[in-house]
Amino acid sequence: MTDATAVRVDTPGSPATARLLAGAARAVDAPDLVLAVSRNGVRTVHTGGSGEPGPVPRELLGHELGSASKPFAGLLLARLVAQGRVRYADRAADLLAPGFPVHPAVRRITLRHLLTHTSGLPGLPADFYPQAVPRWSTDPYGGYPADRVVRAFLRARPRHRPGTRWHYSNFAVSVLGHTLAAATGTPWEVLLHQQVLAPLGLDATRVRPGPDGTDAVGHRRDGTPVPALDTGGFTAAGGVRATPLDLLTFLEAHLEARPGGPEPRDPTLDAALTDVCRPLLRRGLRHAHTHTLTWFHHSSPYGPVLFHAGATLGQQAFLGFRPDTGLAVAATATRRVHRADTFVATAYGLLAESP
Repeated sequence: MTDATAVRVDTPGSPATARLLAGAARAVDAPDLVLAVSRNGVRTVHTGGSGEPGPVPRELLGHELGSASKPFAGLLLARLVAQGRVRYADRAADLLAPGFPVHPAVRRITLRHLLTHTSGLPGLPADFYPQAVPRWSTDPYGGYPADRVVRAFLRARPRHRPGTRWHYSNFAVSVLGHTLAAATGTPWEVLLHQQVLAPLGLDATRVRPGPDGTDAVGHRRDGTPVPALDTGGFTAAGGVRATPLDLLTFLEAHLEARPGGPEPRDPTLDAALTDVCRPLLRRGLRHAHTHTLTWFHHSSPYGPVLFHAGATLGQQAFLGFRPDTGLAVAATATRRVHRADTFVATAYGLLAESP
């Protein structure tokens, strides 16, 4: 690591946490790395990496979240439900294309099914791959726009009866985004900003690249830079970009919604933040895996751990928090994930194994 500095932000932070983050950073090889921790609102941020730092501090650069965008989609749905604008049990096809003839199983798919990966839909549409494979390492999603995602959903044949099995699906969460836009008559980007980003003060979070020099640059495993990701019609599933400091703010909002936390600015936002933290379903052998509406949910010696990770062509992100102890961890790295990668395990360890 050629640049490794503990950066104190907003509050003095903790020297012990700074040492912990510095040690953890040595386990991750990436051109740019940010490990950010909040303990009951006290923030400690470590930046480093094997690459040369640019003029904008790493913790102020917008990073691609990939699938770690899904908690934003989940919070948006939960808030719209709290406002009475939609219901979790609403059928997606009825909102997206009223009266359009679809397979009976598609007709049964609800908004909750789409968000919780229980819709029976595959990870991606079948006709996604022919256009994506020739440009898999450069731009697999850009050639598959929103209207194709919607059409693929309306002609789908789910693999399983909705609500009976869990299968991770970028396709399903993308359909959720288009359905909420249709139900509210508001474009997804505008809806997300109105309902989630602006109320939480996430001024450095967006769903498209920012001005030149304000976004982190991703890299392949060999260190070659990759262009900014175009998510095409899959924005709701993986298109959010945010600074690590905004990610801490997002996570802290979930902690503040716990009993005894500060009063929120809006009761529907408080209700949504509480709702997305509630255990909802179990899956796997002996139902060992627990999920909320939008977070993976594990146990730890320090109470429940809620988290989500994501990766794009050249970047990775990890978000997580412990509601019982007020701990939040946001981490970003600018190297594509590979089999021996230690990034997620390192970030998860900071969350689940730290006192």
